[in-house]
Amino acid sequence: MSKDLVVKAEAVAEKAYAPYSNYNVGAVVRTADGRELEGVNVENAAYPLGVCAEKSALVAAVVAGYGPGQIAAIGITASPCGGCRQWLHEFKIPEVSFRRDDGSIATYKADELLPDTWDFPDA
Repeated sequence: MSKDLVVKAEAVAEKAYAPYSNYNVGAVVRTADGRELEGVNVENAAYPLGVCAEKSALVAAVVAGYGPGQIAAIGITASPCGGCRQWLHEFKIPEVSFRRDDGSIATYKADELLPDTWDFPDA
């Protein structure tokens, strides 16, 4: 399953808005019930305001009614940044796949990518 989402993410990456870096990133989320939602990176001239592909795919899932624990997998065209690793962890995604620089596909659980994450204390 991991390779097909990465391949779909690579196709989606062509839709990215990255006029400053020319580094297009795509992501495809698969929900527990099989729905797939896409996301791309969107840059902004004020660099910190840009949005990562993983975040935009997860936002699309939230808009569609999905939340933490309802995302089965995500395929990404690149290794997720630290901020996105926190998002992936919070959404409890059991399968995070991306293409490595050598062309192989890596697959991890979100908590393996960010083992010492930040969580709200138990209330």
